[in-house]
Amino acid sequence: MAKNNSARRIFEEVWNEKELGAIDELITADYVHHDPQSPKVQRGIEGYKQFVNFYLSAFPDLRFTIDDEIEGKNSVVTRWTVTGTHHGDMPGLPRTGKPISLTGITIAQLSDGKVVESWNNWDALGMMQQLGAIPADARGRAA
Repeated sequence: MAKNNSARRIFEEVWNEKELGAIDELITADYVHHDPQSPKVQRGIEGYKQFVNFYLSAFPDLRFTIDDEIEGKNSVVTRWTVTGTHHGDMPGLPRTGKPISLTGITIAQLSDGKVVESWNNWDALGMMQQLGAIPADARGRAA
């Protein structure tokens, strides 16, 4: 079995197939989630399930495509593209019915075949622009 199996299965089974039960075998009980663009995620399996439910409630047709994977000794870096349609309310943003397409990168640290910690960076500004919450001409500026 490939070392990155758990990292890949999270995208394929949990997110794309909506099999939240798979989280129990893919994430450790003390899992830590780092994602400054998302609501705070509690540690562990239940925290990750709440995180997934938050986004699947807002984007029930969410679909990830794995664009690239790089394996390290105990980690996997996954570059991905996600698409979906905003059919559910988010805090401060009622459903718009608009589609999104954006990219991101996840670094997953593995131990005994499970993900123990992950760092995520994705185009949250692009998502908000696509949903009309921020004007499309708003641009981030480098310091």
